[in-house]
Amino acid sequence: MIIGVNAGTPLRGRRVAIVGIGAVSACGIGAQTLFDGLMSGSFSEDRRIPGFDPQDYFGPKEVRRIDRFAQVSFAAAMEAYEDSNLSERDVDVERAGVIFGTGIGGMTTLTAQQMVLVEKGANRVTPFLAPMMMPNAGAAQIAMRLGWQGPAETVTTACAAGTHSLASAARLVATGRVDVVIGGGGESVMDPVTYAGFGNMTALSSSGVSRPFDVNRDGFVLSEGAGALVLEDMDHAMARGAKIYGEILGAASTADAFHITAPRADGAGARRCMELALEDAAITKEEVGHINAHGTSTPLNDQAEAIAITALFGQGTVPVTSAKGVTGHSLGGAGAIEAVASVLTIESGLIPPTIGLETLDPDITLDVVQGEARKLEQPIILSNSFGFGGHNGCVVIGKRA
Repeated sequence: MIIGVNAGTPLRGRRVAIVGIGAVSACGIGAQTLFDGLMSGSFSEDRRIPGFDPQDYFGPKEVRRIDRFAQVSFAAAMEAYEDSNLSERDVDVERAGVIFGTGIGGMTTLTAQQMVLVEKGANRVTPFLAPMMMPNAGAAQIAMRLGWQGPAETVTTACAAGTHSLASAARLVATGRVDVVIGGGGESVMDPVTYAGFGNMTALSSSGVSRPFDVNRDGFVLSEGAGALVLEDMDHAMARGAKIYGEILGAASTADAFHITAPRADGAGARRCMELALEDAAITKEEVGHINAHGTSTPLNDQAEAIAITALFGQGTVPVTSAKGVTGHSLGGAGAIEAVASVLTIESGLIPPTIGLETLDPDITLDVVQGEARKLEQPIILSNSFGFGGHNGCVVIGKRA
């Protein structure tokens, strides 16, 4: 997919306010439900979205013609839009956009229609196959519902897609291309083929438990979900009296250029991405109050990320947590969900604990928040996402003094 503003370029120009948040996750419907689940450790055991009914958002015909990944993306985006309190008079539709990512897209539709082809023949395959499986369907549905005619684009960089989408969305505002944009990511690929593929590559937890940074971690737990932020030019937001949660202060993107699934063991690409994000935000590492880690619960990824964080920040100098003990891993939706969690961490002043972590891996020398929530001492959060293909994405969310 083509992106109009590169996620790796400096975030300069207009200030980017966060004015709306939305999420659907294994904790349930809504951004606050997500945060409550992170604080309490309450989540759906099968990591599907409890209580999600697409008919709450679409008519019966639409439900049959829109893949679930696009449905959950739309749900998160609509909550964020409603939370922003934008009205039609606030928005020039030609200066309003959508950047919404996914790692895979309509995989569930593709696998289901493959079975239709085999069992019932070509004439029974849905004519809506292409628009249902295309990764940009989520962004398209959001733009069509709102009538926003600015850039409507999709990032597909595996598990970094949500974070990269937010970075690209923020740059559209910062450079003056748009006044308002919905950024985020969503995923729903909980079908037998996906489980088999990830299982056969030994990426999934054999115990079915997500244990970020734990000595006994054995893989990630697949989940579905989506997160969304409404980003707006700060002056535009202040002029209409919007509630401002904080800002996108900076972002960065790098590539490991190493292996299609494994991270660099030395974490060099991840470290450089974090470093560039801080430079982009024009802050020092001492100003970071919390790192929302990618923390997938896989042996190699958690180790490499820990090495990268330690190399940049030092041993145990900044509180680190992973949401995936609760949310599971929603692939291209993860970074956006975690960005929503970061916004609410700043809003509440509390860092949620890393659920699932019982015994910290002795080779990981991070200050991982576990057991109970901890006070957020400084309202600036670095949120990390690292994806297959060596895609690294970091975004800095915070409030300036």
